[in-house]
Amino acid sequence: MLRRRRREGEDSPEQGGPDIRGEENDLGDQVQSADQGPGGPWDIADDFPAADRIDCGSLLIPVREDFDVQINVAEDQGAWVAVVHEESGMQLQAFAAPRSGGLWDEVRGEIAANIAESGGSCDEVYGPFGTELLARVPIGAEDGSATTALQPVRFLGFDGPRWFLRGVISGPAATDENLTEAFNALFGDVVVVRGDYPAPPREQLEIRLPEEARRALEEQLAAEGEDRPDWYLEDPFSRGPEITETR
Repeated sequence: MLRRRRREGEDSPEQGGPDIRGEENDLGDQVQSADQGPGGPWDIADDFPAADRIDCGSLLIPVREDFDVQINVAEDQGAWVAVVHEESGMQLQAFAAPRSGGLWDEVRGEIAANIAESGGSCDEVYGPFGTELLARVPIGAEDGSATTALQPVRFLGFDGPRWFLRGVISGPAATDENLTEAFNALFGDVVVVRGDYPAPPREQLEIRLPEEARRALEEQLAAEGEDRPDWYLEDPFSRGPEITETR
């Protein structure tokens, strides 16, 4: 499924998933730990376990029953993969990183600072992939007006060889341990395809439509007499937008 988001004020890649509204609560008390993940996320050069995965270019997304894989596009934010299960969702993006690693430590602090500036708050919690952020993110009302409602969101980060993978869980799975485990397992089974081209740290690795979806889109565009949109990615390793700010 392909979704395009172009209006300002809609969900960002950092907020992710369905628009789940919730009251402020002590997330740190609700989520204390998580089961160990399956050993990943994996680099394409790793000896990772065989599984059905959807080829999205820089990300190979494991197939799970009752989990929908979507590609979302925003003109000012590039593309990201969203994995949705019932009322919960996880957004996935991969970025170039220095060989020395450590990008998640930097990004995590920036995310926390930006959320605090917007009126939210964060707690650091140790999970199966290391330090996570459990955040309460302000959300807007449906009519676009300001609101004090806060949405629970969980940020995962993993430093791989010359890449960094970020996952953002929203909806009930952000706080419900039973639901969280399924997203943990999926995150840990993602394979990242970095590519050999040079890229500065924080540059987003591009997302490519799976072949079947690409053919369907091309047929649709041809039938409507439209050109390929600017975000259409022929080469999954062409360079994308940098992360300059986390909102």
